[in-house]
Amino acid sequence: MYVEDAPGLLRLLGDEVRLRLLRLLSLEALNVSELTGILGIAQSGVSRHLGLLRDAGLVEEQRAGAFAWYRLAPGLSAADGAHAPLWAWLHATFSKPTNATRGDDARLAEVRRWRKESFAQHGGGDERRQLVPGRSWAAWSRALSLLLPNIDVADLGCGEGYLTIETARWARRVIAIDRSPDVLVRGRALAKRRGVSNIVWKRGDLDKLPIADASVDLAVLSQALHHADRPERALAEAHRILRPGGRVLLLDLRAHDQSWVRAKVGDKWLGFSDDALRSLICGAGFDTVNVRVGARRTGDPFTVLIAVGSKDGPQPKGHRPQRPVARTRSSVASGQSPVANTKSPSALGQRP
Repeated sequence: MYVEDAPGLLRLLGDEVRLRLLRLLSLEALNVSELTGILGIAQSGVSRHLGLLRDAGLVEEQRAGAFAWYRLAPGLSAADGAHAPLWAWLHATFSKPTNATRGDDARLAEVRRWRKESFAQHGGGDERRQLVPGRSWAAWSRALSLLLPNIDVADLGCGEGYLTIETARWARRVIAIDRSPDVLVRGRALAKRRGVSNIVWKRGDLDKLPIADASVDLAVLSQALHHADRPERALAEAHRILRPGGRVLLLDLRAHDQSWVRAKVGDKWLGFSDDALRSLICGAGFDTVNVRVGARRTGDPFTVLIAVGSKDGPQPKGHRPQRPVARTRSSVASGQSPVANTKSPSALGQRP
């Protein structure tokens, strides 16, 4: 159905989701899967809205491999086109940010980040120089793992187990903990397909781990702490399960203002400031705490912090001393006075 009359166009554009779709496609060509993730609605709904916009001549579809890519129809934004007055109104509307569009922009940034980090997407424009046959960040990570000691690891908040399985390739044993039975089922299945058998999968909460005292050498919380009801308790539990000389390793988000993550992905905390994260780790009993930026991109509202802390005592067998880390604004060197522990939302990140 082609919508050519003004009342029809107004009815078509009287839907917020379709306006958000047009706005996103004015910024980037996207496929249905990406749009589903950004908008947070069912794939069938995204496809239906795209079909209506395509039939109205406002967007176009292009097939490339297994994907259908959508973009604005070239004539929509043409200055001398039939839709020039409509585009002037749309452009003015799109330039006024709302809570919904701010969330869309943040999730679009994540899509762009994923594309940039995906080797299969490299090869155009300025990124052509990165196209090197055989280059693989996964292989590089696994090569570094050959330098790591054979130790017992707890992956706390393991999710579907991708990091768990990579860790199991060099660890003696991995205990994978998650509160969701569904993701544990998927993790077990993935480990079985990849022939990894040194993982123990357990259901449990971060603030009450089903792991014995002093039974592991490394506790990993990768993007898990901001899901914890009580981050200070989760870190205290990590301290409890570590042997003397063991370490906790964290990857988490720096404090941000993207409140949509609460409903979209179940975050309890909107990240942590550098000082708050350091304070939490020190408050749980760890020393030699180091916090630094792990990943940051211009225009991306999410910055990843990485942090490490040690449990007092001799290092586990096989441990290799780390080289000293240069002091930066976002790191602390050994011997610095720790910041007093605080549990206030203003220090940790905004809580609902």
